[in-house]
Amino acid sequence: MSILILACLQIAFAAGAAQADDTRVSADRHERQIEVGATFVFNPETGRSEPTLGTSPAAEDPNQYMADIHCRSGGTDTPDKGCLTMECPAKSAGGEEGTPVIWRQAPKSITNPVWTDYPAVTGPTCLYDPQPENVLANIAARILNDFRQLPVNPGTLQVQPFPHTLKGGPTNFYTTAGEQAFDITILGQAVHFTATPASYTYTFGDGTTLGPTPAAGYAIPEAEWLTTDTRTSHSYTETGNYPATITTNFTGTYSVNNGPPLPINGTLNLTTPAKTIHVWKTERALVADTCQQNPNSWGCPFPKGIR
Repeated sequence: MSILILACLQIAFAAGAAQADDTRVSADRHERQIEVGATFVFNPETGRSEPTLGTSPAAEDPNQYMADIHCRSGGTDTPDKGCLTMECPAKSAGGEEGTPVIWRQAPKSITNPVWTDYPAVTGPTCLYDPQPENVLANIAARILNDFRQLPVNPGTLQVQPFPHTLKGGPTNFYTTAGEQAFDITILGQAVHFTATPASYTYTFGDGTTLGPTPAAGYAIPEAEWLTTDTRTSHSYTETGNYPATITTNFTGTYSVNNGPPLPINGTLNLTTPAKTIHVWKTERALVADTCQQNPNSWGCPFPKGIR
């Protein structure tokens, strides 16, 4: 018996109560859509996790996905891609064995579509859950919170020149934040996260900010520090000491058991520790001697007798 489980961006649940020996989930009768990022609440009447109303939609994807369970222990299905010979042993003593599944995809826009193998995943993988049809919905219900608990590195704020800069001159800011990947286990399933910087907000410490902006900034040669304005440069109008930070906004995707990457409906904001920038002013004067010729000349850092 083939058991279809629509998962990820579209999970269709049969509205009527299923018989004990009929666990097929209909994709075209009485179905409901569940979008990634929705909030799910357990319904004791149905024994399933169901979406609450008023949730925000996920990012648009032209495809829908399902985990196709070809066979179970003791089943009579015809072997397909070796799933009958694949073992999914329990991950802990006394735990439940997993179920072999094959990921498939189909266009959302087609009614009763023909499902094809998801090209990014070859062969079967294992799902571990007493009710595999619920595991992806349960993961989707908590995925944003798990994403925000990841040890994502916010990067560092870089400043040119640093730690001293000049009043009225351009000071160049940029960040080293980059894309990061994480592999964790959620509800017994292997989940792969990707966190990607999407925008940046620069806080210069003098009451002014820049952003959110997609510009991460970049380093410039030292010879250009005091003459070049970049998209992320800032000019201080007063002398003083200013704590500067940068906040990076990360978007994310996740995949379950090597399944298709799905967008996370929410973001993560991380702020770097503050860097104190000392803003000085410049003064000009005509002098007759260099500091080597006369250490007591105006502007010389080490007057005679103070070394």
